[in-house]
Amino acid sequence: MEEILDIYRTTTTEDVKIWFEAAKVSDFPKNGGACIKYKEKQIAIFNFERKNKWYACQNVCPHKMEMVLSRGMIGDQNGIPKVACPMHKKTFSLENGENLNGDLDAIATYPVKIENDVVYIGFSE
Repeated sequence: MEEILDIYRTTTTEDVKIWFEAAKVSDFPKNGGACIKYKEKQIAIFNFERKNKWYACQNVCPHKMEMVLSRGMIGDQNGIPKVACPMHKKTFSLENGENLNGDLDAIATYPVKIENDVVYIGFSE
């Protein structure tokens, strides 16, 4: 199972070499998420309208290795935007991937930009 996580590495805006055109803004639910595929990666993208922000992270939850984070509930924990795994409620920061329960490794996160009503995700490779 560890090989699944090996393909996910956090990318910062400074690391971006490729801006991948994911989909139109209208393809994503407000205050919810959807999944896209980039090469061998499944990426969860969230339109956090209440905060007027967009976030992207790996779709696989490291707790049970299920591809489910895009269907998780988004919210706020002490000012930190988060996603909760829909299966076991493990929570992760949408800003840096930190496991907010403190019992799992962080998940990978990716920069998001919106241009002309299109959502782009930044990757380092």
